[in-house]
Amino acid sequence: MSSAAVRFLALIISVGALTTQALADGQHSYVFCDNGLRCVVAPCPSNSALDLATGKIVKGVSIDVDGLPQQDKALNLSDKLYAGKLVVVGSIENRTETHHGQQYTLPWLVATGVERASKDSERGHCSAR
Repeated sequence: MSSAAVRFLALIISVGALTTQALADGQHSYVFCDNGLRCVVAPCPSNSALDLATGKIVKGVSIDVDGLPQQDKALNLSDKLYAGKLVVVGSIENRTETHHGQQYTLPWLVATGVERASKDSERGHCSAR
C-alpha cells in the first residue's frame, strides 16, 4: 500500500473516531439549509436543520459556526451550508433573543465539525436550488 493510501486511510479512521465521539457526547449529524420561507419581521423561519439520527426537522433554526475547527471554517461554508450541501456535527440549543422589544427563545444549531458532503436525499427539506 502506498504512503498516500496509508495517510488517506488514517484520515478516514480519525474522522470516524471524531464523529463517534461527537455522537457519544450527545451531538448529532445535521443538514442545515435555507428552506425558502421568507418573512418581513424577525425572528424568521428561513432556515431548517434535518437531524439525520431522528429524521426530525428543526424549523426556524440559526447556525453558530464559531466552534468549528479552523480547517472547516476555510471551506467557503456560507454558500454550502445554506444550500444544504454539508452534514455538520453539532447540537441544538435554545437561546433567548430580543427582537423588536419582544423576547424569543429560538433554536440554534451549534456546529462543532463538518462531517461530509450531504446526499441529495438529505436535502429534501431545503428549497429548490
